[in-house]
This record gives sequence, C-alpha cells and structure tokens, in this order.
Amino acid sequence: MRLPAVATVLLLSTTGCVKEISSEERLDRETQLKQMSDTPDAAELGKVHCDDTGEALNQARNVNMPETDRVLRYIELYTSLLKRNATFEEALARNPDLHYMEGSEKLVAAREACIQQTADVKVEFETYVRELVEVPTVQEIKGGNTVTVARLDFATLRQAIETLNLDDKDQLVSRVSNAEKRVVKTEGEDAGRKRGK
Repeated sequence: MRLPAVATVLLLSTTGCVKEISSEERLDRETQLKQMSDTPDAAELGKVHCDDTGEALNQARNVNMPETDRVLRYIELYTSLLKRNATFEEALARNPDLHYMEGSEKLVAAREACIQQTADVKVEFETYVRELVEVPTVQEIKGGNTVTVARLDFATLRQAIETLNLDDKDQLVSRVSNAEKRVVKTEGEDAGRKRGK
C-alpha cells in the first residue's frame, strides 16, 4: 500500500518540476520567433522593387512646384527607397538561402536596381539641398522696400539635411539657422519701418 502512495508523490513532484527560464531567455526566444515571422520570404521579397519611382522623381524635379513641396517629395522618395533597400538587406542577411533559390537572380537584380536607384536619387537630392543651403533666401520688393525672404520652409530644409545624413550635416544645419536669423531680423526691421511711418 505504501509503494503506490510514494510513487504517486514522486510522480506528482517530478511532473511539477519545469525548468524556469529567465526573462532574458524568454525575450530572446520571442524576439527570434518574431524576427523569423517578420522576415519576408522569396515571394514577398519578389514584390519589392524600385523601378516604379519615375512619377515621384518627376514631381520632385518639377521647377513649377514650390520649393518646400519639391524637397518634401525628395524626402518621401528617398526614405521609401532606403526602406526598400533595408528590406532586401535584412531578408538576405537572415535567410542567405534566398541567394540560391530558384529565381534568385530576379531578387538579386531587383536589389541591385534598388541600390543604384537610391544612389542616383541621393546624388540629385543632395545637389538640390546644397543649392538651397547655398542660397536659402531671395530678395523681394515689398511696399517699395527690398526685403529678404526664405526660398522655402527652413524646418523642411533641416529635415532634408537630416534625411540625407551627410558628413557635414551640422555645418549645413548651422548655415540654415543663420539664414533663418537673417530673415527674422529683416522682417523685424520691416515691421519697425512700418510703425515708424
């Protein structure tokens, strides 16, 4: 009679022993599962391409559009291209077999096209931003006086510099801030002249 009771106690005590895992181990396990499910497979990756940017690029190049709008178009396009490149890089890094699967040459070609398109857009976008930083203001005649006004919204220009993440971005942002001070000073002087009349 004693043997079954001891066996029952042993059975209950051994089945109740589950290895405790630390919070870090649990987090690592969840992160790995999430990363695997977030990584696009070959079919999803096949839908990522950069050959549909012509219209967006034409809008950014449109000289009849206000310069703030043009800069915003460049920001949107460049950011979109960076995300597509990141998708390729992440998927191929996490699943190297994608390089060797059937039809992988299409993925490799699409990735190369994205890298090239991103580089081309960056050069064009950077050239435009540097031009705007070089000449951020224009002279206008208001009420018979010449005043200095901004070519575009300075916050948008700063956003463009941050998006491009250039080596000399701090100097460029500083130049934009100086131009902004000149515009504010001119507006203040203009208001003072009007009050003085």
